[in-house]
This record gives sequence, C-alpha cells and structure tokens, in this order.
Amino acid sequence: MEIIIHGDKLKITKAMDTYIKEKLEKLEKYLENSDTVRANVIVKVKNHEQTVEITIPLKSFILRSEETQDDFYAAVDKTIDRLERQIRKNKTKLMSKKLKPSYDFNLSTIELDEEEENDKKILKRKTVEVKPMNEEEAILQMELLGHQFYMYKDADTDKYAVVYKRKDGNYGVIESE
Repeated sequence: MEIIIHGDKLKITKAMDTYIKEKLEKLEKYLENSDTVRANVIVKVKNHEQTVEITIPLKSFILRSEETQDDFYAAVDKTIDRLERQIRKNKTKLMSKKLKPSYDFNLSTIELDEEEENDKKILKRKTVEVKPMNEEEAILQMELLGHQFYMYKDADTDKYAVVYKRKDGNYGVIESE
C-alpha cells in the first residue's frame, strides 16, 4: 500500500510516519491488490488536539475515517480501528449477490462481528464524483464513509439521487426529476 502523509500546521516526524505506516499495514489483509492502493493521511493540530484523517479510495468504494484526540497515537489507533470496523461491519453487504463483484476487499480474512444559529454560513465546499450505482450500493458507500447522506446517480433510472439515514435508523431516498 502506498501511504501519503501530510501534516497540516505540523511537521511529521520519523516516529509519527513509522507509527502510521505500521498501523495501516493492519488493513492490507482486507484489501485485494493492496500494492495498488493509495492511502492518504492528513494530520492536523488545533489547540492541543490532534486530528488524524485517513482516506483510502478504492475502485468501487471510498474508506474514510477521522478522529480527534489529545494524543496523536490515540487518534491514529482510533482512526484505524474505525476503518477496520467499517470493513467488518459491512462484510455481509459487500458479499451480497445484489452488489457487483467488483469490490476491492479480501473478504475471507474478515470475521463477522456480533456487536455491531441564524448567521450560519457555508464553511466547506466539496466536489464529488457521482458514480452510477443502485440504492444498496449507495447505502453501503454512505456507511463506509460514516456520513449521514450520500449522493449518487441511479444506475436504473439515470437520475441523480441522495440516500440519507433517518433518525429512526432507516434510510430515505431523494430523487431528482
């Protein structure tokens, strides 16, 4: 796995670099062709808190996790644990016959886990690639990213849609005309 580490208002030391790379090696057992995978790691500092953000774009999915802790090493550990939990939690969905078999995971190594104000303004703007997929794939992608919603292009109707998680735990879909 190719690992790219950036520090935001922080210089990445050799010890930090080594620690991140050691921890990310744990995820290689879950990935097919892990030598072609690129992991992007951003380490940020704000006040006394350390934020570690890891994004791993795969062919069909994007794995992403972000954690903020007082200690850098605890933030790395929690971020890696969350990514690993996302993969394990969604194993059955990834193995589903309804999804295309183009996933990038080595599912044989995954064991099933039993527990599973008025002047507001836009602070961040993102551009995303909207890929054609069905509703179940969009829900899975949303869960893997850890977001409350996900925009996609419906493969059947060729319309843009947003799937979102409702407060009652179910999902909703907003479709364009």
